[in-house]
Amino acid sequence: MSSIFIIIAGILWGIISVFVTTLKSIGFSSMEVVALRVIFSAIILVIYLLVTDRSKLKIKLKDIPLFCGTGICSIVFFNFCYFQSIEIIGGAAIPALLLYTAPIFVMFMSLFLFKENITVKKVISLLVTILGMCFLTGVFSGKETITLEGFLYGLGAGFGYALYSIFGKLLLKKYDSMTITTYTFVVASVAVIPFSGIIKDYNLMLNTESLLWSLGLALVCTILPFILYTKGLLKVEAGKASILATVEPFVAAIIGVTVFSESITVEKIIGMVLILFAIVLLNINIRKAK
Repeated sequence: MSSIFIIIAGILWGIISVFVTTLKSIGFSSMEVVALRVIFSAIILVIYLLVTDRSKLKIKLKDIPLFCGTGICSIVFFNFCYFQSIEIIGGAAIPALLLYTAPIFVMFMSLFLFKENITVKKVISLLVTILGMCFLTGVFSGKETITLEGFLYGLGAGFGYALYSIFGKLLLKKYDSMTITTYTFVVASVAVIPFSGIIKDYNLMLNTESLLWSLGLALVCTILPFILYTKGLLKVEAGKASILATVEPFVAAIIGVTVFSESITVEKIIGMVLILFAIVLLNINIRKAK
C-alpha cells in the first residue's frame, strides 16, 4: 500500500502543468507560481491542524534545521535551480531530465545515511528510468545546447528534489506525516516570499480566478501528494520511493497530449513504456528457489 501512495503522489504531481499554465496565463511569473503553491499550502495545512489536531503543530526547536531541510534546501532550492536551468538552457527537456537525477542522489545518500542496500534490481530500474526520461523529454532527437552553468543548475534541481526524501525519512522518526508536510511549507513560504515578487502582485493574487486555481494547485498537486509521499516513506526505502515517483513525467506527457494537444511521438511512447517497466520491476518480488 505504501508503494501505491507514492505512485498516486507522482500522478497528482504529474497534472500540475494544468494549474501552472493557467496561473501563468493570468499573469504570474514562474517563481510567483512557486510562491502561491507554498503559501496556500501552508495556510490550508495550518488551519486544518488547528481545527482537527493541534498537537500535530507541536515541534521541538532542535528539529527546525530538519524542517529547513525539507522546506528550504528541498522545496525552495530545487524550484529555484529548476527555473534557472530552464531560463539558461532555453528549454525544459534537459532540465527535466536533470531534475530526475534525484533517484541517483537519493540512492547514494541513503546508502551512507540509512544503510539501504543498492541492489541489482534498483540499479536496473534506475538505468531504465533514466533511459525512459531521455526518450520522454526528447533528448535523443533534440538539438539543445547546454552550458556548464545550465547543467549545474539542473543537477542542483535534482539534488534539491532528492533532499525531501532524505530529510523526510529523518523527520518520520519523530513526527506524523501531517506535521512534516505542514512545517515544510510554512518554512518554504517564509523563505520564498521575499524574492518571488508575489508581494507587488498581491492584487492579482486576490483575484477570484487566481484564488480558485491557487487553491486547486495547493490541494490537488501539493498537499495531498506530499502527504501520500511522506506516508509512503514510512515503509518504503527512500531510494525506491524516489524512483516510484518518476511516474510523474509519465503522467505529465499524457496530460500534454490530451489537454494541451501536444504531439504524440514514437519516442514519447517508448519513454512512457520504459518508465512504467521500471516501476513494475521495482515492485516485483523476485524469489530465489531454495
